[in-house]
Amino acid sequence: MTPRLSFHGAARAVTGSCYRLETEGGALLIDCGLFQGSKTEKALNYRPFPFRPRDVAAAILTHAHIDHSGLLPKLVREGFAGPIHATAATADLAGVMLPDSAHIQRSEVEQLNRRRAHRRHAPVSAIYGDADVRACLAQFRRERYGRWFAPLPGVRARFWNAGHLLGSASVEVEIAKAGRDGAALRLLFSGDIGPDHKLLHPDPEAPGGLDHVICEATYGDRDRAEATPASRRAALAEEVRAAIRPGGALLIPSFAVERAQELVSDLMQLMAEGALPAIPVYVDSPMATRATRVFARHAEELEGGETLIRGLKSANLHFTETAARSMALDRLHDFHIVIAASGMCEAGRIRHRLKNWIWRDEATVLLAGYQAAGTLGRILLDGAPSVRIQGEAFDVRARIRSIDLYSGHADARGLLDWIADRRPIAGGLFLTHGEPPAIDALAARLSGVIEPERVVAPTLDAAFDLTPDAARAVAGAPAPRIAPEKVARLDWHNDVSRLLLDINAALGEAADDRSRAAMIRRLRRALEEADAG
Repeated sequence: MTPRLSFHGAARAVTGSCYRLETEGGALLIDCGLFQGSKTEKALNYRPFPFRPRDVAAAILTHAHIDHSGLLPKLVREGFAGPIHATAATADLAGVMLPDSAHIQRSEVEQLNRRRAHRRHAPVSAIYGDADVRACLAQFRRERYGRWFAPLPGVRARFWNAGHLLGSASVEVEIAKAGRDGAALRLLFSGDIGPDHKLLHPDPEAPGGLDHVICEATYGDRDRAEATPASRRAALAEEVRAAIRPGGALLIPSFAVERAQELVSDLMQLMAEGALPAIPVYVDSPMATRATRVFARHAEELEGGETLIRGLKSANLHFTETAARSMALDRLHDFHIVIAASGMCEAGRIRHRLKNWIWRDEATVLLAGYQAAGTLGRILLDGAPSVRIQGEAFDVRARIRSIDLYSGHADARGLLDWIADRRPIAGGLFLTHGEPPAIDALAARLSGVIEPERVVAPTLDAAFDLTPDAARAVAGAPAPRIAPEKVARLDWHNDVSRLLLDINAALGEAADDRSRAAMIRRLRRALEEADAG
């Protein structure tokens, strides 16, 4: 059969990475990640997969970030029984991140069901539980960088260091006798590509001379300022000094794996050098605490690992593993820094810290990573005057700042260089893991690097037959689970939240109770007219 590649996530969006490769030897998944963003996209996590999990023979995981790994336990729960190939460090980090994902889901579902019970709505269930995570982790198979392994009959693969995260990899795949004149068909899945000068990691590596390349495009529409380790730390120090207020706090929403460790390393170094005063830093994330132990075990694989180890021994660094210690942070009186998951403010303890601080003038929120459309982090970054957190409305009085020097992704220049080094590319270049503006901008900049007709920006659930020199869209493929124009967009849930905030603000600013009553009557009339229509 002609190999077929389907895109079941990260298609003109940055989350839910999942690619299905069908060959004579069976079906292979590369990544199986959780969807984040608007509620419309997150609802995909609860819906059935667009394929039968028991028909998948094997999976390959590029790295442990939850938008690449987070639905693997669901895959196992629904019948997948094959091996999950990953690097040793990725397997170790998955052993931290997937149990935490199950815990977050359980906590959020409990809160949701309490609200649903008040409205007499039926309860909902978590996507998966602890038993599913344990079963999933038992299916991991550890592979070394540069060593070929055979996930399927007639298919071999090997990992290349992607420079993005501890254990992260690009995946080279060869399908026997599917290429020109009976040769192997060669594919490369980029995974997430790290930038040059990435803290803790070497520059990304990968082969060239491929038939098809599947490349991420997260930052395809922007060039970052050239950053050295010293200039990165200087920028962070400037943000921290500007945030210092008596009785205040600096909140840094952070991915618990990698970003938290990078921030700890730089903050502790700045304090050790005297560039910052001694400030208590609290890592308010059980997962970040456990992930930090994994980083310490793999310190010899990291560039600058010894600096991280020194930082972890600092008297200014504190970990709040228990819920009681986390809640005690709200009673601190002196200026302090809190690093808490999640990086896009979508779940975890950062939401509790935001509820306590977002309405205070003496607080600063420093966003240190990519913020997907529809997430609370993106809404704050875009300047919302008020937000809803766990059903409560809050005015935004805290300073909202952003620092883009800790990104784990290559910028547009880095992506162009990475793609150029993969040439010659005989067939298609698929741009994934990016929102439409980023993908479109990168595609435009690729003119002169690769022929425009070879560049493909697949939509959700699109499928392509792969020949040595072309990628042909499969006609009559099932309809996508979400229409392309609704992916990576604010949805009606976001609109309702904004409307409720605007109504509350208007009622609060009304001259008197009579004016408020008139406003409420007009709203009720509009609802009645909508029901009648």
